[in-house]
Amino acid sequence: MSSTRSNPSLVLATGRRGFLGGSAMSLSAGAIALLGGAPALARAAAMDPSRDVAILNVALGLEHEAINAYQLGAGSGLLQKSALDVAVLFQSHHKAFFFKDAATTEKMGGKPVAEKSLAEYAKALRADMLKSQGDVLELAARLELGATNAYLGVIPAFADSALAKISARLAADETMHWTALSSALGKALPSTALAFGA
Repeated sequence: MSSTRSNPSLVLATGRRGFLGGSAMSLSAGAIALLGGAPALARAAAMDPSRDVAILNVALGLEHEAINAYQLGAGSGLLQKSALDVAVLFQSHHKAFFFKDAATTEKMGGKPVAEKSLAEYAKALRADMLKSQGDVLELAARLELGATNAYLGVIPAFADSALAKISARLAADETMHWTALSSALGKALPSTALAFGA
């Protein structure tokens, strides 16, 4: 583990694509279909409780990425104090998600996915392109939206309904993050219903 969990800073949960690129081999067909935006294929795949661990590890990968991304944002020197304070709060949420998901994965007999280096996250997120507070907030909002949709997308894949409920709660927090970041950027709320999870 890196030191990002020991000092409070920022996190931007990246979308499904980045994490799945490195770990798709460990996912069930149903989880891959759901995370890839094909719910009909996911329903056709057999649901097996042992696959819940693989889905949880995808969530852990997203949280690793989020914690490190907010770390990059905090260390960029681009955020004003009010934005930094909110980012630190959001990172604390992602750390709580991580510890909950890791503990659940271990209780189910799984091994939590390993964290990459901060440099790897910086490269994947193109942190070198962040030149202003707006850039950091735009990235954060985009990544929070990706996390929202990923958590909503995997709900039907869980064999354990308690895990599906946790995923829904995580999606709600990610949506709150996205809404706050979008508001800070002066963006309008979605004009149509059912804007998330599609």
